[in-house]
Amino acid sequence: MNKILETPRLYLREMTPEDAEAAYLLNLDPEVLLYTGDDPFQSVQEAKTFLENYASYRTYGFGRWGMILKETGEYLGWCGLKYTPELDEFDIGYRLMKKFWGKGYATEAAEACMKLGFEQFDMKTIVGRVVPANLASVRVLEKIGLTYLENRFTDGTEEVIYVKHKP
Repeated sequence: MNKILETPRLYLREMTPEDAEAAYLLNLDPEVLLYTGDDPFQSVQEAKTFLENYASYRTYGFGRWGMILKETGEYLGWCGLKYTPELDEFDIGYRLMKKFWGKGYATEAAEACMKLGFEQFDMKTIVGRVVPANLASVRVLEKIGLTYLENRFTDGTEEVIYVKHKP
């Protein structure tokens, strides 16, 4: 297991094909995917194939990391950084299983990932993109210090863009 960072309640690690069942279950919940624009995995095998081919760790040294509850070892979801070359943009993202919503885990993990992005990867700016109706995610971005930049349409979907510059 390649542990990336720890917070008081969590640790984040690289996701592996062994996380396929958890990733499948995470993306199976329509409420979890409501604001993402993503389609659910059709099977555990599809999730496994996705994880086997997830190249961000090798390509950039960072990515979306599995979020694990220290106390129980449970997989909560993922959180991490992503580089979008066509926008030349680094973003913070997170997705949690519904039973872990409202407990501050997304904020805790995202704050640690932002710090890592600025300090270890020398990112100058990190953005957060959310659908305006996703008020919980907007609150997370605000709690971790991002500020409103603009509304933008991406692939026909309106997004609210938040930004934070390296301190």
